Amino acid sequence: MTLELVNNTIMDYFLSEPDQTMIPYWNAPNVRLYCGDAMETLEKIPDNCIDLIFADPPYNLSNGGFSVHAGKRVSVNKGKWDVSKGFDADLQFHIDWIAACKRVLKPNGSLWISGTYHSIYACGFALQKDGWHIVNDISWFKPNAAPNLSCRMFTASHETLIWARKDKKAKHTYNYSEMKDGDWSEDRLKNPNTQMRSVWAIGTPKREEKIYGKHPTQKPLDLMRRIILAASNKNDLVLDPFCGSATTGVAALQAGRKFVGIDADVEYLKTLAKPRLKDVVKTLPTPKPRKAPTKRKAAVATKRPRKTTTKQKTVIAAE
Repeated sequence: MTLELVNNTIMDYFLSEPDQTMIPYWNAPNVRLYCGDAMETLEKIPDNCIDLIFADPPYNLSNGGFSVHAGKRVSVNKGKWDVSKGFDADLQFHIDWIAACKRVLKPNGSLWISGTYHSIYACGFALQKDGWHIVNDISWFKPNAAPNLSCRMFTASHETLIWARKDKKAKHTYNYSEMKDGDWSEDRLKNPNTQMRSVWAIGTPKREEKIYGKHPTQKPLDLMRRIILAASNKNDLVLDPFCGSATTGVAALQAGRKFVGIDADVEYLKTLAKPRLKDVVKTLPTPKPRKAPTKRKAAVATKRPRKTTTKQKTVIAAE
């Protein structure tokens, strides 16, 4: 049995027969949500069963400052989960969750991390310290980013994405033709039939992506769709350990992938992630149940070998 077949068997078992100590908050065909601490939940996931991980960890920038949303001054505070615990503790947190992701990721799987300057450099350091090989860093440019209130610095209008594989020898998935020739008309920087570059112009989440409300760090569906189409294949298992509103899951299911999401905040799962995923599941074809073998097939499978005739025995003996 090949390593790939073993890993796929583990993945199928994980989706269908979870550990009894790992009860999902909500599940449906090809999707499962867990409510709990990311590290504690990751510990219960089998080794080498995930094809692609997208992580948007806390940026730790809830410091009492202000920003702009819909033309109004708003607090940057997002919750206790986004408050810095100090440089050393924040760095150790990134080291720990990245190591946990490495264990559950398949040998040829890959990890994407999104962040601003508040967190992305610590994540990059943690990746290099743990022996990952960085494939690319992507600059996600936001054409409609909020203005800067202080007028004492450049307006923050991008986030950085790090794409990494487990080690330098790994054979990660990259769907080159789909990136080069696909329809990326929403991106003003991407010319048709040219190589996909490492600067992407994608706006913030659209109105229809916020019908159930908005997560404070919600990513646009166009961004997640591009990542998933670039770095995974149909039926692959995608994991988001900080899934929030589950945009990763929406994009994964729409692209024919399977999804596992984890979040510590039950309210985000209840009001955003679950209803959004349920809407997508309704549009997907119903999985066909496995059929029991027919009597004829069962008979063929257990059919006894033909008896050797007297004439055949004579020929064999003569040989």
